[in-house]
Amino acid sequence: MKILLTGSTGMVGRNILEHHYANSYTLLTPNSSELDLLDLKAVNVFLKIHKPDLVVHAAGIVGGIEANISNPVKFLSGNLLMGLNILNASMNFGIEKFINIASSCMYPVNAKNPLSEEQILDGKLEPTNEGYAIAKIAVAKLCDYISRENSSLDYKTVIPCNMYGKYDNFNPKSSHMIAAVIRKIHEAKSQKKLSVNIWGDGKARREFMYAGDFADFIFYAIKNFGEMPNILNVGIGHDNSVEDYYISISKALNYEGNFNYEISKPVGMHQKLLDSSRLVKFGWSHKTNLDNGIQSTYEHFFTKDDK
Repeated sequence: MKILLTGSTGMVGRNILEHHYANSYTLLTPNSSELDLLDLKAVNVFLKIHKPDLVVHAAGIVGGIEANISNPVKFLSGNLLMGLNILNASMNFGIEKFINIASSCMYPVNAKNPLSEEQILDGKLEPTNEGYAIAKIAVAKLCDYISRENSSLDYKTVIPCNMYGKYDNFNPKSSHMIAAVIRKIHEAKSQKKLSVNIWGDGKARREFMYAGDFADFIFYAIKNFGEMPNILNVGIGHDNSVEDYYISISKALNYEGNFNYEISKPVGMHQKLLDSSRLVKFGWSHKTNLDNGIQSTYEHFFTKDDK
């Protein structure tokens, strides 16, 4: 099977390529200079030449709360255009299978936890990443509409919880939370700071999956594509408070400082825990616990040249 993987240079993409099942398939892994997903003509040319059997759409413009607040236009327009281009081109060239990787930001800000797939579009979105969420919802809905209109095309969306792991971006202005906290605590320890700051009161709750586990899910989904629901949460089934993550990372890094709470800072949704009922029925579960995942991520951070 020939598979086009968009976003192959990002955290999710690189973990997919590193998985031991990657060698079982012919993977097309163009970078952004080889395939500009913002250019529909370029996408059409690429698909016409290479004719993949399945597309895994992992490309996207991602970042934490600060990045989303600062650049809402980029997060909305960039993610929307990439998704529309690759989906419309795939549809036009008759590519039968498509896995769209979405985001738990799609869920309403006041939705009841755990978040079930039926709750999408049931309420207002979290304002701090609304643009990103709108783009992800639109692309997921287009997947659904394409499959409804053409029974020969099976386009599905998976909604992972927050992720961390090898190949994450550790830039504090644009990274995901765990990567940002690893860097923050590493620098506090190196500079012998007595405390680090936490945005909010530390009580907000988040679910994080190790990116290597999500890569394992992707290959499970490819192998069992016919049995996979059209839209599917992919999480670990439990969450932790932001403060818990700071404590775990401090322990892993042997940092003994204190925490200061910046109550005025935005924290996003109070809780974001995915309902894993469909995932359990689908037959997949994660393998990596938080302590081991943090340790592996920190080891990767230590090897990065740009840290």
